[in-house]
Amino acid sequence: MENLYIGIMSGTSMDGADAVLIRMNGANWLAAEAHAFTPFSDSLKSQLLDLQNIGNNELHRSQMLAIELANLYADLVKQLLQQENLSPQQIRAIGCHGQTVRHAPEHGYSVQLCHLPLLAEKTGIFTIGDFRSRDLAAGGQGAPLVPAFHQALFAQPNETRVVLNIGGIANISVLPADGAAFGFDTGAGNMLMDAWTQTIWSQPYDKNGELAAQGQILPDLLTRLCAHDYFRLPYPKSTGRELFSLNWLRNHLTGNENPHDVLRTLAEFSAQTIADAIIQAAPTARDVFVCGGGIANATLSGSLKTHLSPKNITLYSTTALQLDPQWVEAAAFGWLAACWCEQVPSNPPQATGANKAVILGTGCFA
Repeated sequence: MENLYIGIMSGTSMDGADAVLIRMNGANWLAAEAHAFTPFSDSLKSQLLDLQNIGNNELHRSQMLAIELANLYADLVKQLLQQENLSPQQIRAIGCHGQTVRHAPEHGYSVQLCHLPLLAEKTGIFTIGDFRSRDLAAGGQGAPLVPAFHQALFAQPNETRVVLNIGGIANISVLPADGAAFGFDTGAGNMLMDAWTQTIWSQPYDKNGELAAQGQILPDLLTRLCAHDYFRLPYPKSTGRELFSLNWLRNHLTGNENPHDVLRTLAEFSAQTIADAIIQAAPTARDVFVCGGGIANATLSGSLKTHLSPKNITLYSTTALQLDPQWVEAAAFGWLAACWCEQVPSNPPQATGANKAVILGTGCFA
């Protein structure tokens, strides 16, 4: 039986929220049909970033932000429904990731803010969220959750493929020709570049990588950044702002660097650590399909090609696989909602390190 689902995603870049309408036949993917986006205000983003660090009155602030996010997501759903001339009754479920403010798998938890009952109430649609907790309970990292989705859509029996998502954090899904998908966070994606651009130039991000292109790579700084212990950890592994923060970067700066040079080095840092992860985890892969906001950064993309082309690895947009790169992550949470409704395990144990496959999410009736 065919059903429509809406997936909602707001990632570590905190630039806004995406909603994607998908069509499923049971637990089988049919298509992504529409997309809507709403930006975060500067105030909302600032308050969310403040929760990354221990502070005063955190419980109250987090709950108020969860309510604000639920209202924002509800307005986004209504925007998408109006755009497609659909009613809430035509949607089987919403899959909402929520906004990550603390990822601590070493302590057994990961916090994604969204008042799920309020989102269900505001939209009139059955809503599923809290996707990471069940995997964590089964001994996993709670991340990355998308490799099973990538395998369902993009895997091929005769070749190993890699799907690379460059959001605030970069992560890869390895889709073997003859095995289960696995993946992990490679480290910083856009996050440090965005933070530096916001701090120095008061711009939300480096559009097309133009500011970074004006700088030169600082080899000593690059070496210090790449020496982070995270890159020597075996996978499965996951990370977030807790490790790759602006304060962490500043601890590696003398204060005399040219800002453009720092930004160019950060682009190279992301590219090098992504490329190293791909080459190590998927040595036989020849095709890498890229999604996420980082695909628009020409400086980052150029550096990635420089690192991967000697290994005969070619970069493509997920557009080549009939899915817009800006739609992929939100579509994944629509797919996860369908898996919940069909009671199909959807975590990828090989990616998260969980001791078994489990059904992800918690449901709230409208």
